Amino acid sequence: MRPEMREYNWDWMLGSMIHIAAGLDKASPLELTHMLRYVPYFSDTMGMFARLGDPAWHFVRMLDVYMQRVLAAKSQGKKICMTTFCFCPIILEAYGLVPLMIEQLTGLIAGMYRRGAHDYMDYCVELGFSETGCSSQRGMLGAYLAGLGEEVDIVIGSMGGVCDSNSNAYAFGAERLNVPFYNLNYPSEITGKEVWEYQVSDYKAMMAFVEKATGSTLDEDRLRDLLAEKAKQDAIMNRIEEMQIMRPNPLRPALLLLLYAGNLMCPGWPEYTALLQSIESDMIARAAAGLSGSTSGIERNRTFFFYIDHTGLSLSFWSWLEEHGISHLGGVPSRTFADTAPYVKGSPPGAVYHIDTSTRESMIESLVGINATMPMSRTIRGPHDAPHMWLSDTLALCEMYGADSCIYAGTPGCRNTWSNVKLMVQALEKAGYPSHIMTSDTFDIRVESWETTSARLEEFYQVRGLWK
Repeated sequence: MRPEMREYNWDWMLGSMIHIAAGLDKASPLELTHMLRYVPYFSDTMGMFARLGDPAWHFVRMLDVYMQRVLAAKSQGKKICMTTFCFCPIILEAYGLVPLMIEQLTGLIAGMYRRGAHDYMDYCVELGFSETGCSSQRGMLGAYLAGLGEEVDIVIGSMGGVCDSNSNAYAFGAERLNVPFYNLNYPSEITGKEVWEYQVSDYKAMMAFVEKATGSTLDEDRLRDLLAEKAKQDAIMNRIEEMQIMRPNPLRPALLLLLYAGNLMCPGWPEYTALLQSIESDMIARAAAGLSGSTSGIERNRTFFFYIDHTGLSLSFWSWLEEHGISHLGGVPSRTFADTAPYVKGSPPGAVYHIDTSTRESMIESLVGINATMPMSRTIRGPHDAPHMWLSDTLALCEMYGADSCIYAGTPGCRNTWSNVKLMVQALEKAGYPSHIMTSDTFDIRVESWETTSARLEEFYQVRGLWK
């Protein structure tokens, strides 16, 4: 790693930047422009956030709270748990731990910092981790392995049987950091009595691990409050997703990124509830005016992203969608699969989750359900064309939201999806949904330049006659 990269802890640097930005919502346009001159590596993304208005400021303030919790953990006598985006952090907060969400933070710095997390990704490889491992883990994991962040106390993985890169990355990180490690596993099916019993048993074993490794005890009142707030958040997300069915779809694409980033990082937080309420208000206003989420207010195409999307290079991808009038109908990360969601009616037990805060056991089982239906943990744990898996979910959501086309985006390390993606495209094309495979890396702009990525996207929409 270059010596200059070791001058500052990355989390302190990013946390300081976000903390300053969180107080700029009252700044005049001239003051904001002047400030952005002093943060050239962050200016494009911050400028985009400023254009998004009130929801973006709620998002920045939420991130500020998140980063300050991480930075203050040790001074407050709290332990830090490094974990994955497929693990609901509510349980950690109920134990008084501070969640450190590696993939989300990699996405954050890939979007905010022009040079991204490339140096940290490469450092992981220098230490012996596979260069074909997913860039989402290699990014911020590299920073912490280099000692450029707060001290990690334990590591929890949550993708055994779903994503080998994820499981290997957290095991590798725990070994290098010399801290206790637990990895939750998932059977290849999602429904059935034996599956449920295994997941409950595995989750309780993870809780016992946390208690032994940290000396923490479960705060049931805190857990109840967090789950109750998440239930409120799910209800708002349900209304947002119902509005997305409208033509035109009034959701601005970049607000979808804020929505699911908050759900994966800060579920149960009042700051996230405020963000969702702001997004909903923005959509209601645009719907009343008959506007889509695009810059022009005109909807030219409705695209379902049947995996993830693109965060690199100052969120250029999201600006491109808005400028070209493309409605982002969501993807794997943006769904909750709560039993109250508009797209899960008739789903069998296990395929969705239910929040019940009446007893300790019901709350634990609620968390088991939430964790089992997190992004990827639900969708690609088994064969792509098995019931309640990738293909059936995609086809159902495309039909419900009236998709005109589909796009796959991921990273070269997403081996479980790359092994099936062409079969997915064949099935989607047969069902009448023109589909495109992005060959870029969601988090690492070096794999394919944005100029190439955007040119291939434009070619797809033009050649297939998808512009309206």
